[in-house]
Amino acid sequence: MEMDMNAQETKAGFFQRLKDFSSKLKDGVTKRIKNVQKFGKDDPRRIIHSMKVGVALTLVSLLYYVRPLYISFGVSGMWAILTVVVVFEFTVGGTLSKGLNRGFATLIAGALGVGAVHLARYFGHQGEPIILGILVFSLGAAATFSRFFPRIKQRYDYGALIFILTFSMVAVSGYRTDEILVMAYQRLFTILIGGTICILVSIFVCPVWAGEDLHKMIANNIKKLANYLEGFEGEYFPLSEKISKETNSCVREYKSILTSKGTEDTLANLARWEPGHGRFRLRHPWKKYLKIAGLVRQCAFHFEILNGYVLSNFKAPEEFKSKIQEPIATMSREAGEALKSIAKSIKTMSKDDTASVNAHIDNSKKAIKSLRIALKSSYPETEKDLLEIIPGVTMASILIEVVNCVEKISEAVEEFSSLAHFKENLDPNLSAEIGQHQLLHRGSVKPVLDGDHNEEEDNSSPHVLITIHDEHPPTTTGKNSLGAEKN
Repeated sequence: MEMDMNAQETKAGFFQRLKDFSSKLKDGVTKRIKNVQKFGKDDPRRIIHSMKVGVALTLVSLLYYVRPLYISFGVSGMWAILTVVVVFEFTVGGTLSKGLNRGFATLIAGALGVGAVHLARYFGHQGEPIILGILVFSLGAAATFSRFFPRIKQRYDYGALIFILTFSMVAVSGYRTDEILVMAYQRLFTILIGGTICILVSIFVCPVWAGEDLHKMIANNIKKLANYLEGFEGEYFPLSEKISKETNSCVREYKSILTSKGTEDTLANLARWEPGHGRFRLRHPWKKYLKIAGLVRQCAFHFEILNGYVLSNFKAPEEFKSKIQEPIATMSREAGEALKSIAKSIKTMSKDDTASVNAHIDNSKKAIKSLRIALKSSYPETEKDLLEIIPGVTMASILIEVVNCVEKISEAVEEFSSLAHFKENLDPNLSAEIGQHQLLHRGSVKPVLDGDHNEEEDNSSPHVLITIHDEHPPTTTGKNSLGAEKN
């Protein structure tokens, strides 16, 4: 009886474990499906890119499926498939970089490999492997050493790698086969076919431009700085003890900028390979993005230090904070507005917000003067408690550096906008007002008294002489005057 009970318990435990396993398996599969769906929704371009790679692989497979093509290229058609796998990148710049590097490296290395084989054969059967070994060693070592140079490493590293691989394969295999030219020809053309298909599909089927990603990234990073400055007053001078999680997360967005250098360098390097597209000309100043990105990152590092004072338990006295609150709030608010206008200017590639940026920066500088006055006025009262106000004074000095950094960003963007030919869209009504304003201030109004009128003028009635100076005066000298009678 006892044995039957144990058997039943064992059987029940087995079914329970089986049920738990099926339930866990179902939950795990469901969780992974949701993760995949979320991953695809975060950036739908990933799904499109996967399909583009599938299309390119299908096209190059025709070298095997279509009999005339297979007869022409034979087993070498596999190199086209291999080329698609290793060349096709997410962005157009990445695909062009790898495709062109692979194509030119294969062409040069193949030609040198064939030349090396023919040269080595002049030294006879015994001297041929020695000469080939020397050439493989020399060119392989030289190409490998060139990969240590920063410029080559950055732009042509993949090409140097393919050069070493192709030259070594052609030179070494040429020692055992007499059909070296046919082999080199087939491999070269299949690689060119695979690379060409990759480039065409990447450019003409839902292209992903590295330049656009870099452009948006810089604008969004500047916007993140503006969000932090907007929320700084509420962080350092909170109206209540509780700060909403949404505001807190919005303020902390700047942290992603601290680690963005690698991505920015990569995108800028790939963008140089891309042809002119959309608003970006062929010789767009991509390097200037890195200069702006460096200043933005410098500003983000200042924010990281400021954040330490915000979260610190050692706060300045409330009386001292109340005196500096207004200028600090004005500085952060105006600097934030300036950054918002800069981000908008970059995103729309226009100069419409230049005056607004300069106005906000001037206001923040005025707030700095007010802050200095507030600090001087509070010094006699806090002379005995100097250590207590050090955190507040340090925070204020860092915020002043932030304002200076915002001004540098503005200057860099202004320089960049001239090189990138940002458009200027002025409101027609505003343009008319500006034109009238300039006309009124370009001339001079001279009242003529009763006794000062021209002798040749018979009319003795008093009048006003208005002289208008042309912005671009004609070559002949003279004055353009208009007489208006007084009613």
